[in-house]
Amino acid sequence: MRLLSKAVQCAVSQREWSRRHFWGWLNAVFNKVDYERIKAVGPDRAAAEWLLRCGAKVRFQGFDRWHHDYNGLPTGPLGRYKIQAIDATESCIMYRGFDHLDGLKHVEEIKFNKCIYIEDTCLERLSSIENLQESVYMMEVVSCGNVTDKGIVTLHKLRNLEYLFLSDLPGNQRQTDDTEQHIAPRLYTSTQNTVSLKRRQHT
Repeated sequence: MRLLSKAVQCAVSQREWSRRHFWGWLNAVFNKVDYERIKAVGPDRAAAEWLLRCGAKVRFQGFDRWHHDYNGLPTGPLGRYKIQAIDATESCIMYRGFDHLDGLKHVEEIKFNKCIYIEDTCLERLSSIENLQESVYMMEVVSCGNVTDKGIVTLHKLRNLEYLFLSDLPGNQRQTDDTEQHIAPRLYTSTQNTVSLKRRQHT
């Protein structure tokens, strides 16, 4: 009986490992960058396809509606639709797909909420993109377990950032002190594991 129980447990564990391996492989495929596609349709369209393929949402400049259906992306002249906001809540975007962000010039808002593949290298990569350094003014990083203070402090490169909300980041034990020190001049408030920053108003 004990041997049978062990065999069942082993089979279940193997099945779980295979399932995780399959989904990890599929998510990596979704994040693969097709540079020819970017050239063909432009950076905004290609980035929108990547984000929606991975379960994120986008909002285009001049529109109130969020797009989440890959097949429902608007058609029209290339370059007409510019991504203004990205909501990656519970999506599978990962570092290997971040090259899609290089050509985006109008992104103002980014939300990373419960993104299991978002880690420090993702924030570092995002913060190094010159276009985003100039355009992004609002950002949220919530419940991303692989993000630490090392990634958060790189966000100081986003020169136009006016609002930063951090919450439930277990890998960022020193986030209040580090954020205050490196992302200035901002006002911040902290409650438990939450940090909310706003650019100091100049008079």
